[in-house]
Amino acid sequence: MADPSDKLLPQQLRASDQDRERIAEVLRAAAADGRLDLDEVDERLSAVYAARTYADLEPLVRDLPSPSTAPVPMVGTPRPLEPAHRGWAVAVLSGTNRRGPWVPPTVLTCLAFWGGGTVDLREARFRHGEMKIRIFALMGGFKVIVPDSAEVHVTGVGLMGGFADNATRGGRYNGPRITVTGFTFWGGAQVIRKSRKRKHRPEDDDD
Repeated sequence: MADPSDKLLPQQLRASDQDRERIAEVLRAAAADGRLDLDEVDERLSAVYAARTYADLEPLVRDLPSPSTAPVPMVGTPRPLEPAHRGWAVAVLSGTNRRGPWVPPTVLTCLAFWGGGTVDLREARFRHGEMKIRIFALMGGFKVIVPDSAEVHVTGVGLMGGFADNATRGGRYNGPRITVTGFTFWGGAQVIRKSRKRKHRPEDDDD
């Protein structure tokens, strides 16, 4: 007969992949809110995926507000993601740039007509770690700069123009997932990888 004293406490139970992913989503949401900086998120996400028990996971969200401070769920389905947040970047006979620390939408549509723009994601705080960029350019173009840690998929098509896909490849296990798609005609879309910037400087504006 088993000794009752041998029964494990809830915190000592083994965490599942679903549990780890749930905590990772909490951390990404905290980063999107500006509660954690990018270095803190990287450090904590590394600890999340190395965690073995609920006791390993709980301290990683202890200092974050509700729902992060709720006990680590042991059963049930993952917390549903909020609806996709959509945004626009438009360059018509002009230019547009988005860079520095910012929270991009989960779906960003970029339109260029005789103009162009840059979307720099190196300091971005991603919603749920994922983003889709849709580029449509006519006699114009967009440049997308992604952090080197990102998993990137480029699937757009260019007609009498270009849709560079050499940035397509996997990233770090805790890096964001970025999909770039769309269509260009007499225009172009360029997706390039660069190391994440630690601090935005005016001289970086020409990158």
